[in-house]
Amino acid sequence: MDNQTYNSIVNFIWGIADDCLRDVYVRGKYRDVILPMTVIRRLDAVLEETKPAVLEMKKKLDEAGITNQTAALCNTAGQSFCNSSPFCLRDLTSRAKKQTLKADFIAYLDGFSPNVQEILDKFKFRNQIDTMIDADILGAVIEKFVSPTINLSPNPVYKDDEKKEIRLPGLDNHTMGVIFEELIRRFNEENNEEAGEHFTPRDVVELMADLIFVPVADKIKDATYSCYDGACGTGGMLTVAQDRLMELAEKAGKKVSIHLFGQEINPETYAIAKSDLLLQGQGDQADHIGFGSTLSNDQFPTYQFDFMLSNPPYGKSWKVDADKLGGKKDIMDSRFVTNFADDPNFSMIPRTSDGQLLFLLNNVAKMKKTTELGSRIAEVHNGSSLFTGDAGQGESNARRYMIENDLVEAIIALPENMFYNTGIGTFIWILSNNKAEHRKGKIQLIDATSLKSPLRKNLGKKNCEFTSEIRRQILDLYMAFEENEYSKIFDNNEFGYWKVTVLRPAYNEDGTIQKDKKGKPVVNKELTDTEQIPFTYEGGIEAFFEKEVKPFAPDAWIDEKKTKIGYEISFTKYFYKPIQLRTLEEITADIRSLEEETDGLLAEIIGG
Repeated sequence: MDNQTYNSIVNFIWGIADDCLRDVYVRGKYRDVILPMTVIRRLDAVLEETKPAVLEMKKKLDEAGITNQTAALCNTAGQSFCNSSPFCLRDLTSRAKKQTLKADFIAYLDGFSPNVQEILDKFKFRNQIDTMIDADILGAVIEKFVSPTINLSPNPVYKDDEKKEIRLPGLDNHTMGVIFEELIRRFNEENNEEAGEHFTPRDVVELMADLIFVPVADKIKDATYSCYDGACGTGGMLTVAQDRLMELAEKAGKKVSIHLFGQEINPETYAIAKSDLLLQGQGDQADHIGFGSTLSNDQFPTYQFDFMLSNPPYGKSWKVDADKLGGKKDIMDSRFVTNFADDPNFSMIPRTSDGQLLFLLNNVAKMKKTTELGSRIAEVHNGSSLFTGDAGQGESNARRYMIENDLVEAIIALPENMFYNTGIGTFIWILSNNKAEHRKGKIQLIDATSLKSPLRKNLGKKNCEFTSEIRRQILDLYMAFEENEYSKIFDNNEFGYWKVTVLRPAYNEDGTIQKDKKGKPVVNKELTDTEQIPFTYEGGIEAFFEKEVKPFAPDAWIDEKKTKIGYEISFTKYFYKPIQLRTLEEITADIRSLEEETDGLLAEIIGG
């Protein structure tokens, strides 16, 4: 589908709100009608062609006294969902009386199969029926959605009976998903809400899918694979990943199937994710989308997955989850507190103001450890995941756990303004528990901040994109695993450090050290200091202390009990590009040029 047709559909649906809802709903509530009605009309359009056959089958089942009819009716409809009511949505446009329309519309909704009923419940759509009936706008809304000027069906609409000339192209599931997400983005932008919590731009998703699958394309076999997103929103990341894996498998002559799993906390976006999978004819897949908080109510605690992609919320409080898990200090969830580094309760729990690293740890806990491929993860974070948290704190411990277990393959810095709701810098983390031999013990940093193509018109705060050529360039940088202006490669220990506490003694007035009852020096707390010593410092802590501390504080010593290990990653440090200062000759030339331009000006002013 071309952009013009796509935009016309989005704009038409967006216009329904202004045309029909303006005097009944405040702008912030338009979505309560428009989003579920878009889903309903899409489901309805898919079922229209088989409606007569479904009604005939229902008649036979009723006559035979069969009450459990869903499976047979779905089979007749050729979908993983069905509607057994006597109506299509288009039939309801002829209802002249409000109460007749209300009764028939409710009967129509009740006719959907149980998997669609859950979607309608999550939208809370039935709560809107009385409001629309009382305002006498339900009929107008339905008429708009079945308008012949747009086509929400997967089948094309033809100009002629011979079906040779297309008037309106069919709407494939992928484009339908993009339409859902664009509507959500617009509604959130109107309401000044965080669109990025639900929507990852397709260009970023496609890059993530490439980074997950292409490096192991030659290892894909005739098999079934699983893909998981613990913050799945409308499910777009999962379906793009599915398409990419199937495409690579087809090129390699392999027959694969992929099972999609996800979890979403927002009822509205959860409902869209479920409906999107139903529309793809994947009823079982829709059952693999869990509802609720991934952090405090993990729907897949015993599952392991081959591939995991996610864009979790960042800079967002998870205090409610922490309380549900027993309070931050008492959390013992094995995803976040584990046996590591001689500590049976090694805590990787970050501050409650930002839970993004917990989503990454959730994925790490779901990695397959006994398969040839292992597991691969791609996850979007902001910069705080790289450096927030002091040595021994949760964020630093999370980085330590992943790096010392050699899970981090690469981190890619993306351009600013790549997302719809934020202009800040973002990063894609690539993890694997089965690194290629040449990547073992190493982490690749890729600076892709300058690799972007400007948009002709901003979408929210998004003012640039990755073209297919730019995505290929970034993928090539990753695959080449070579150092250049965009790519740097480091040993894992480059990012580790010891944080040591340096103590100084207190002195008496006579210049002697007063000591405590055990004969140990009393510490002068005002002179207590800490030093951050890189793992790469030659000779380690002792050499650093002798060279960097002793010459300035010969009476100092290290409190070894307080030594902690930390990890942080600084892109600025490794990709810093100093401003090129002008040469003296260039400055002199500019001054002389200015002198020539102003020659005689001062004399004119003074001479008047």
